[in-house]
Amino acid sequence: MEELLTLRDEVNDLRHQVQTDALTGLYNFRFFSNILPLEMERSRRSSSSLSVIILDIDHFKQFNDSWGHEAGNQALVHVSHLIKIAIRKLDFACRFGGEEFAIVLPNTDLHQAYNVAERLRFLIANTDLEIADKSLRVTASLGVDEFKATDTDSPQGFIERVDAWLYQAKDAGRNKVEGPVRVPVDTNTNVTTDEKDVLFNLFNENQD
Repeated sequence: MEELLTLRDEVNDLRHQVQTDALTGLYNFRFFSNILPLEMERSRRSSSSLSVIILDIDHFKQFNDSWGHEAGNQALVHVSHLIKIAIRKLDFACRFGGEEFAIVLPNTDLHQAYNVAERLRFLIANTDLEIADKSLRVTASLGVDEFKATDTDSPQGFIERVDAWLYQAKDAGRNKVEGPVRVPVDTNTNVTTDEKDVLFNLFNENQD
């Protein structure tokens, strides 16, 4: 019995390693490639909305060139922690590749997803990255779009839609959120002082 339990734990560990990005602790691209078609099919069957955010750290190559590769890794970890703080437990945050991240938001329409993206953009832009005796700041550009139950996109087609909005955000000057329509941001989208204190405490706990 003990051997079976040990074997099960080993299998679970291997499954976790296969699905997880080693640096950030987020799901990896393989997991994203598997979960997106499943969530799109679930959206079709249940007539529910599904949204995806693709996030890219602005001027990441320049950041690496200025501060070094290890600082770049710390910036990736920094942003991944903020993503974990900002999303719900039912959402899937993935490292899409390099300095890009993808967030799958089940049961989430465009308005809700836009507010998540804007809140995350604000949080990243206003949370310093502490490295040694330096306080560095990174920003991110985000593209967001919604998959409706009646849409006929393939998973790749849906990704390309979201990715196009990401590039529009970058073309518009970076540190922006872009989607198919300009969605009014809720008045409580920006992080208040009290909320920032809570978020920073959570962030510090995650770093320990």
